Amino acid sequence: MGYTLEQLRGLVAVAEELHFGRAAARLRITQPPLSRQIQKLEAAVGVQLLERDNRPVALTPAGEAFLVEARRILAIAEAAPHLAQRIHSGSRGVVRLGFTAASTFGTLGHILNALEEQLPQVRIELHEMVTREQIAALAGEELDLGLARPPFDSELFASRLLQREALLLAVPAGHRLAGLGRPVRAEDLTGEPLIFHSQQKARYFYDLMVSLVQVAQERVVHSVSQVLTMLWLVSADRGVAFVPASAALLGIPDVAFVPLATQIPEPVELHLLWPRHSRNPALARVLLALEDISPESPYPHRT
Repeated sequence: MGYTLEQLRGLVAVAEELHFGRAAARLRITQPPLSRQIQKLEAAVGVQLLERDNRPVALTPAGEAFLVEARRILAIAEAAPHLAQRIHSGSRGVVRLGFTAASTFGTLGHILNALEEQLPQVRIELHEMVTREQIAALAGEELDLGLARPPFDSELFASRLLQREALLLAVPAGHRLAGLGRPVRAEDLTGEPLIFHSQQKARYFYDLMVSLVQVAQERVVHSVSQVLTMLWLVSADRGVAFVPASAALLGIPDVAFVPLATQIPEPVELHLLWPRHSRNPALARVLLALEDISPESPYPHRT
């Protein structure tokens, strides 16, 4: 750029005052330096911007067009320091949030609503990933915050327990297990085709099911990574599936949910997860805005 902000301010002042003397007084300079500023600006742009023979002074057609851009450039330049200060303080910026598909069943929406109310100038970018992908992205500084399942490396990541919920058995509507009138035990599942979480892509739920419910692995007819897929398979009478209680919010037709007899009443955990040494100043403000989330009250309180 061959021109300066002072030259642009000079052009704007002359264009608005239509008089070199008044424009110079407004800028608190004398008229000769202002005239030289305009001449240098015209030389840098390569076209005549003002008709000086007219009384009052008038803009050329090229000057009219350039004036629009000059005002835009000045507005950006004047706003830039304030924007940098807001971003440094964390009041404005971007936070990249990773989430598992299952965390969208109510929790994610409440979190986004709370952040929109408390930090409207912070933009939240959403990235759907399984926990394993989130951990890699957080470590690589491609994410700032995650909604993920344990376990985590406590030296690399800080975490906050966000939600606990029960593990349920999803069965086709009218299934015999839906009429037991009590929690389902492992022996009740004898002979039932099972829809399992993938050991590779949904390791948390796979390990949780194996540790809580002793079932015959040879009865597994499908292994998938997403709860929604599991429920559609149950709806199609392909088997029964272990799902978090929040899955009932999806409203998939022809699916019933039955309590499971587990040693831990609410074994399914969801955590906020973030790098201990994040360089994003907006992250601290987001975490502060979500401080009132607890396992007993998983959604932020509105103020």
